[in-house]
Amino acid sequence: MYMKRQDGGSVLPRESLLAQGVRLALGALSVSAALGMLAGGAQAQEQEQARDGEPAPKKMQRVEITGSAIKRLESETALPVQVITRADIEKAGVTTAAELMARVSANVGGLTDGASINVGGDQRGFNSANLRGVGTSSTLVLLNGRRMANFASPGDDAGVDLNNIPAAALQRVEVLLDGASALYGTDAIGGVINFITRKDYQGVELNVYGSGTQEGGAGKRTASITAGTGDLATDGYNIFAVVDLQKTDRLSSSQRKFIPNLQIPQRLGHLLSNFTSPANIRLSNAQRAHLQENGFQLNGQPITNRQINLSIPNCAPPANLYLPAGTGGVDACTYDYMGDTELYPKTDKQNLLTRGVLKLNNDHQLYAEVALSRSRSYYVGSSARVIGYLDYSKVPQLANAGFDTAVDADGDPVGRELELRMRLNEAGMRTSQLTSESQRIVVGATGTLAGWDYDVGLNHSVNTVRDRDTHGYVLYDKLLAGIAAGDINPFGPSSAKGRALLDSIQVDDEVRHARGTMDGLDFKASRALMALGGGDMALALGGEVRRERTEFRPSALLMSDNINNDAAPEGGKGTSDSRNVQAIYGELLLPFTKQWQAQLSGRYDHYEQVGGALSPKVGLTYMPSKQVLMRASAGKGFRAPSMSDLHRPTVYSSTATLPDPVLCATVDNNYADCAQNWDTRRYSNDKLKPERSRQFTAGLVLEPSQHWTFSADYWNIKRTDLISEIGDDIILGNLSKYGNLVHRDEDNEIRYIELRKENRGAQKAAGIDITADLHGVKTAWGRFGGHLSGTYVLDSKIQTSPGDVFISNLNKFVTDGVVQRWRHTITLDWDNGPYSASLSNTYSSGYDDQNSAINTDDGSVVKPNRVKAYTLWDMSGAYAVSKQFKLRAGIQNLFNTSPPYSNQAYFFLSGYDPTYSDPRGRRFYASANYSFK
Repeated sequence: MYMKRQDGGSVLPRESLLAQGVRLALGALSVSAALGMLAGGAQAQEQEQARDGEPAPKKMQRVEITGSAIKRLESETALPVQVITRADIEKAGVTTAAELMARVSANVGGLTDGASINVGGDQRGFNSANLRGVGTSSTLVLLNGRRMANFASPGDDAGVDLNNIPAAALQRVEVLLDGASALYGTDAIGGVINFITRKDYQGVELNVYGSGTQEGGAGKRTASITAGTGDLATDGYNIFAVVDLQKTDRLSSSQRKFIPNLQIPQRLGHLLSNFTSPANIRLSNAQRAHLQENGFQLNGQPITNRQINLSIPNCAPPANLYLPAGTGGVDACTYDYMGDTELYPKTDKQNLLTRGVLKLNNDHQLYAEVALSRSRSYYVGSSARVIGYLDYSKVPQLANAGFDTAVDADGDPVGRELELRMRLNEAGMRTSQLTSESQRIVVGATGTLAGWDYDVGLNHSVNTVRDRDTHGYVLYDKLLAGIAAGDINPFGPSSAKGRALLDSIQVDDEVRHARGTMDGLDFKASRALMALGGGDMALALGGEVRRERTEFRPSALLMSDNINNDAAPEGGKGTSDSRNVQAIYGELLLPFTKQWQAQLSGRYDHYEQVGGALSPKVGLTYMPSKQVLMRASAGKGFRAPSMSDLHRPTVYSSTATLPDPVLCATVDNNYADCAQNWDTRRYSNDKLKPERSRQFTAGLVLEPSQHWTFSADYWNIKRTDLISEIGDDIILGNLSKYGNLVHRDEDNEIRYIELRKENRGAQKAAGIDITADLHGVKTAWGRFGGHLSGTYVLDSKIQTSPGDVFISNLNKFVTDGVVQRWRHTITLDWDNGPYSASLSNTYSSGYDDQNSAINTDDGSVVKPNRVKAYTLWDMSGAYAVSKQFKLRAGIQNLFNTSPPYSNQAYFFLSGYDPTYSDPRGRRFYASANYSFK
């Protein structure tokens, strides 16, 4: 995808036409989070047209672009912004905001449909951005320069659901690659992404898109219609609306050849499941000892483990395997859930955006904007896991074991009840439906009053999330009774009575309902103050007040804690919380000379309960010649804890398969006995303090010729008082320090691991953004162009607690993700008359794998792995049948590249990292666009 960067530069009347366009492009790139910039591209085009003999241009308008509150004609400012145009989006063949952001090299570890795959997981359906890898909660997403309500479902990440961005309505996207707290507020530490929709549109445009994958699954169909009427200049009004509809098909692991090629059972047996069908039996220590004393054998050998399966070595392939090195161990079976699980969910997405503008006179306008969206994701997981209990006398192979009369070494009864680890296939796969709905209404006025450019608006934004269990989840008490009575058979097909029971206890319930509301009033005003050597000194002032509210309502059935595999949150009630936020900011533009310019800004935010802070910023640019621009900035910021950080209900979850060093020491490090998916409890904290940040940048922009531009920008961010949890892998790997967070029962086995939000330690990140552009090279075979946008990360590390050493996740997967050293997007373009073509490459460098399911003997349970670099090529071509009708076709993942093998143990999906790789494989797409006015 071609992402244009624009950098500060003067508009000089004696420049060549091409050089003038380049200069204006440079003028736009240096848009800063705190400092102003000029959006003069359209005016530049008008000037070029006038020089080519076209009609004279309209008067250049002062405009405002992301990163500044000052409207002006030209600017040399301090920081870069990436501008993604509508044409870039079309060439890339993407149809959602999340797919678009995956191609931005500075976006690291954002949430996607693939990464959210799990059963009973947190914040499913949430698609987010994560600039610099410093967190979704530190990346601000705007729609037309204003906030939207965050994804309502409580969880670790606070941010806007990209599913709520109407992709078909986008005119461009501006990605501000620097902390912008001084203008936008506390959640802009990593940067700002401003999705800008069409304005003043007239006519009708129809667009259809269809894609299919080579191996099946994950097909997509989209359709959109855009319609507008009224010319603001002549009619005094404009009204337009965009409707965007999308459907995506489910993708199963059974549809992809690369899944068996990963050899997950052989390589990652420890990440699979010990809940099987036929069921594994989990013996007590006394029961195992009694069987061993009486010579009980399986597979012709005496048993050694507490976990046994009476069907070994056959088990029930292909899902249930005999893997002595797997979680089942040498005496039991292991379930390979990656054999037929979901890699990509089925989704339905609908968006509507409508905007109206009424011109009162030449100086004042009224406007209103309504955005409605609904995204529905259908998640399908493996069949339910069940911990059941059965009297040993009902198991023929053990009926004569004598557990009812046997005693252990202390003289206590062995016990006749067997614990079962079973897979409930007869209840069907666990399915759920996640619906995220958004409503946003903005009304306001803009214009000029007494020499001030002003904009004032009211913003009402709502996000509602409904999470519904629809099938495969059953009532636990009746399930246990059916197992104990022998109606439900853990070891084979159940009776008709048992199957009827399973049908009768299926759950179909909206188990979680979350709603987040934001109501705000904001204003900004700017004006020129006095003339300086390089132009007018200008001032901008602004502020906002808003009220944030969150509600979380678990259903009565969920709170009864009687849904198998869907535990109730601790505390037995929902939550309802609100807070008020006030902010005021100012910005000053100081063009001392034609070469030197300074830009100063500052913002004070106050959050109810949390407190307030001042975020200052200063920037400086120096342009010694038309071909060279140097820039730098420095600032401070703070991020208030989110409502979820403060008030989230306790969540029951589990770790990846990890060994407990304490238990392993008692069983000779036999992982069949001491490695499990340990229960966790995740707690919020209403005593959290804000995070603090400081960041600085320095950059250089060069234009060596009329066809080339190049930029390099160094960035550095440090956050302190970091709001985070300690990773469960770090806790178990350092029990001497964090053992108090591991809660154990009377047998010293783990009951649960406590994961609590705290202000812990710090985070550091630094790197260099590099761009190179080749523009408009005309040849006899057409016009050529190219673009490189890349990020080279120099440092990325987190300090768990004050005084601890920093742990680097740069080129190494740690706890929940990795920051790759180098990521880039390269695009080559060609056009000739009605024909055009584009070839693009996205690349992520290789890295050291997680390797963190720790073996207390040799340091790892898997062979250390280095994940290979991941590179994808896309190609598309277009033909303009007429000015109104355009056809496009393309291939994504041209070489059918599979995700590289990874032994990561954080995400539900095993064998690869779903956060940046794409399991869909080679895809073919075609689109048609027809517009008329």
